[in-house]
Parts: sequence; structure tokens; C-alpha cells
Amino acid sequence: MISTRLAAARQSTQNLWPGILVCLTVAAAANFLSEHYQAPLMLFALLLGMALNFLGDNDACKPGIEFAARSLLRIGVALLGVRITFDQISSLGWQPVLLVVGAVVATILVSMAAARAMGFNTLFGLLSGGATAICGASAALALSAALPAHSGKERATLFTVIGVSALSTIAMIAYPMLVEAVGLDPQQAGVFLGGTIHDVAQVVGAGYSMSQETGDTATVVKLMRVAMLLPVIVAAALITRARGGHVEGTPRPPLLPWFAVAFLGFVVINSMGWIPAPAQLAGNHISMWCLTTAIAAIGVKTQLKELVAVGIKPILLMLGETAFLAALVLAVLHWGG
Repeated sequence: MISTRLAAARQSTQNLWPGILVCLTVAAAANFLSEHYQAPLMLFALLLGMALNFLGDNDACKPGIEFAARSLLRIGVALLGVRITFDQISSLGWQPVLLVVGAVVATILVSMAAARAMGFNTLFGLLSGGATAICGASAALALSAALPAHSGKERATLFTVIGVSALSTIAMIAYPMLVEAVGLDPQQAGVFLGGTIHDVAQVVGAGYSMSQETGDTATVVKLMRVAMLLPVIVAAALITRARGGHVEGTPRPPLLPWFAVAFLGFVVINSMGWIPAPAQLAGNHISMWCLTTAIAAIGVKTQLKELVAVGIKPILLMLGETAFLAALVLAVLHWGG
């Protein structure tokens, strides 16, 4: 009996490798292009994956592609916790913490209301608003993993990742000029950049392009937003269960997904100083590779014509979310000053 199960497990693992290797190859190519051309890694992974979408229905590749899009995604999200400590969150005092929490909650609620007013599923507003408010593509992937399966879920996830990656790149260039135009001091500038730009890499790029102090402040504020990923994932699962927002015949999402528990566990362990610097670096790299491979898999599974069919309204929604978050943080900084 045991030998039969081991044989079945080995066969199942062998079935996954063709698709996983396809997605890893796409992730490696995206990483190379991102490093050499200074463009969003996730966006490259998506576009390259979509170029190979003819493999999405290939019998040999499909199991591994599905595994990469689902399981590697969850592992990558869990490992995001190795970069966060409670000391980092508390180092700037209670005012930035309140600003981050308030901005995240307000952006998500406004996004959900706007999505409903525009005729979308409210959960699309949660997905896009969470990606805008927290940490861009990583948050979109994490929330997608927590939300129930439905026919348009992967298309919505892909569109959200493309949108936040593009908007984050634009913000990295435009927001430092905005900060100088309104006359924020270096710490305020760091709070603004860290509190508004979607992806971590773009926050770092924008912050340190201004000054060391601005870059350090922006990075810590951004990590506060990343820490909001856990409560938002839990809230997404609770909302989905309470509203019955799932397709008949599919299981409800768990009350507390395992990757959210793992995320919190890594934050706690890292806060206690039990994760040495080399292990943190390794965890960050593994997380990046898992997330990049997962988004490559989602790209392989998606048809371009499905994205074209969404129309202009989702673009307007994401632009509105981005503008709302920037205006809110800027207003609070101005009022607080």
C-alpha cells in the first residue's frame, strides 16, 4: 500500500515538471530583462507568459502550470513575512501607522463602492483596491488566492497586476517631482512615497533617488503597508464567506488561509531576531521567484482577447483608486503639518 502511494506521488510530481519548467524559464527571462532594462519584473513575467499561452492547454504542461499558478503563489506570499518586523512598523511612531491603516482601509472601501457603482463584482474592487493600497502585484496575487474561484477571477487578477505594475512605474517617475512641487521635507516625502506607490521596488527607486533619509523612511512605511496584507486577506475570506460570494459546487475559501498564518508566523519569528540576515535574503529571493513563476503561469493560462474584452471601465477604476490614495495621503500630510 505504501509503495503504491509513493509511486503515485512520484508520478504526480513527474507530471508537474514540464509545466513548472516552462514557468521557471519565463520567470528567469523576465528577471534578466528586468535587471538589464529597469522595468517591472512582474509585468515582464506576465507579458512573456502570455506569449506562450498556446502551452496553457497542453496536456503535458497543464498540471505544472496549474501548480505554479496556485501553490507557488501561496508559498511566495507566505515568505513575504521574512522582510517585516514589528520594530520596523513601530520605529516611525504611531502617526504613520495610523495613516497607513486609515489609507489602506479607506482605499479598499472606496474601491469596492466604486466597483459596484460601475457594474463590477464588488470583490473586483477588493482585489484592485487591495493591490493599490497594499503592495501592488504581490497583494493582487495574495488576495486572488484568498478569494473564491469563479470564471473571471484569473482575468481580473491578470488585469490588476498589469494595471498596478504600470501605474507603479509611472508613480516612481512622477511622484518625486510632485513631492518637490508641494515642498514636503525629506521625512514627509518618504511617508508619501512609501504610502502611495504600489510596488516595493518602485518605492525604493523613488525614495533613494531623492535622498537617503527619504529612501529609508519610504521603505519602512512601505513595509507597514505590506504588513496590512494579513488582516486584509482575513477580511477578504470573511467577506466572501458571509456574502456567499462563491460559485456553486466550489469550496468556500478557508477562514484563515494557511499562507496567511505562515506570513504572520514569519513576521513574529523575524521580530524575535530568530531569522539571520542570510536566511532573510534567501527568503526574499525565494519569495520573488515563487511570485514571478506564479504570475508567469497565470500569463500562460490567459488569452489576450480576454483582457481586451474588459473595456475602459476597469482602467478608469484603477486610475481613480491610485489618484484617491495619493490625494488622501497628501492631504493628511498637509493637514498634519
